[in-house]
Formats: sequence, C-alpha cells, structure tokens
Amino acid sequence: MLDNWVVMPTCLPLVLRRCHTCASERFRANGKFRVNAHHKLLDAWLLVLCTACGDTAKLTVWERMNVRSVRPDLLDRMHANDPGLAAELLQDPVVRRRNRIALDWADAWRLDTGGSDHLDREVIDISVRFAARIPVRPVRLIAEGCGLPRAEVERLVTEGKVVSAIRLTGKLSGDFTFTLKH
Repeated sequence: MLDNWVVMPTCLPLVLRRCHTCASERFRANGKFRVNAHHKLLDAWLLVLCTACGDTAKLTVWERMNVRSVRPDLLDRMHANDPGLAAELLQDPVVRRRNRIALDWADAWRLDTGGSDHLDREVIDISVRFAARIPVRPVRLIAEGCGLPRAEVERLVTEGKVVSAIRLTGKLSGDFTFTLKH
C-alpha cells in the first residue's frame, strides 16, 4: 500500500539579498506589488521588507513591458496584491536570476504525512509530493515523517533498508518515492 506525504509551504520564504541600508541579508515578502505605467509600457515590482531595519526593496518582475502583452488577469492579481502570485513569482527562476536573489525556506514549510498508522508495518512504501519547489533533504523528510533521528535514517540508507530510485543525499525539490524496510 502506497502512502502519500506532502511537503507544503506554510508561508512565503525569506528572500536572501543584501540590504543597502543596514547590510542585513534577509527580506520578507508580504505579497505587495507596485505597478508603474509609462504611456503604453509597464514596470512591475514585488516589494520586500528588510527583516532588520524594515527598509523596502523592489524585486523587478517586468521592465518596460508593453501593456498589450500583459494578461489582464495577471495585472488584476498584481493590483489586488495577491499573495499567491507573490509565491509564484518568488519561485520563478527568471525573476530570481534577474534580481540575483535566493530563497530561504527554513521554517516556511511542513510535512503532512496523513497520520502515523503506517509506521507499524514491516515494509512502508511512501510517495512524497511537493506542493511548491522547496529544497529539502530527503533524509530529513524521512526522519521527520517516521519519527526517527536523521543519523538513524542515514544508517538505514547505507544498510539498504531505505531504497529509492533517486539519490537520497543532497537536496530535492521534486516528487519522489521510497521504501522503508524495518
């Protein structure tokens, strides 16, 4: 029987970028946008606040984009300060590269295992699905989901009692499955 686990975001991640005012490196996105029009051209920014001094920085979403090439529903979501759109844009690799930012997902996600009734079985087949592209170590997910220390999970991996088609070392942000044999 295949059990399903889901890695879900609980809030927007912190944005890692240097503050020009206080030299802090963490900003909090609150889902607010600024859109500016220059005749038939639009600029759009996602506003982020420094966690240390509260200074506002702008992450460029568009620069000099023609009004006709912008979907009206997207523009409406920006005007409504949609936090879901902010989450989508923060995960967009083009926006992250353009603004030279990284994301800090520490304390911004949770693992939903659907209960612990699967832990007493001899062999456990688990499918892990990511609701957002959150980079997490698979060993950490297995340890948290099964209530084991990470060192114990690493030992089980080396002994071949935790098996997966993907490499369980490093970080993952995509769906995977694994089997745990007690």
